[in-house]
Amino acid sequence: MGHMNSASDSAARPRWLTDEEQRTWRAYLHATTLLEDHLDRQLQRDAGMPHIYYGLLVGLAEAPRRRLRMTELAMQAKITRSRLSHAIARLEKNGWVRRENCASDKRGQFAVLTDEGAEVLARAAPGHVAAVRQALFERLSPEQQKALGAIMEIVAEGLQPEEAGADLPWLR
Repeated sequence: MGHMNSASDSAARPRWLTDEEQRTWRAYLHATTLLEDHLDRQLQRDAGMPHIYYGLLVGLAEAPRRRLRMTELAMQAKITRSRLSHAIARLEKNGWVRRENCASDKRGQFAVLTDEGAEVLARAAPGHVAAVRQALFERLSPEQQKALGAIMEIVAEGLQPEEAGADLPWLR
């Protein structure tokens, strides 16, 4: 049988996290879970929507003519198309978004931010930005903020490979 190749060798002997890596990993998990929960609760309380819906409204508000193809919006929000579909249906029911068929592509659809959606967003934004500032930015020095931004960009880049067929949420 001879030598094991490196793939099965590494499968046989995992590289466990060091104590320091374990502390960092758990701190990251705790912080991101608590932050997401904190922002969700703040937006639910003040605007009657979860954080994910707020992000979708922001994406549309920043788009030309307040409209994006559904596939673009899923990509921007980093969520699956079925999760986006469900969220847009709820936002439509609230009157904050409407769907429009795409003239050039029979299967394509646009999500469009309505005037009511823009008003809801304008009312929600100050409280949301205050919550983000209080929970994150006010607790970090300018150097820590810069380092956090650089680190998160590196992590995100590594999880979005350029090659075709990558298993990314918005392609599912």
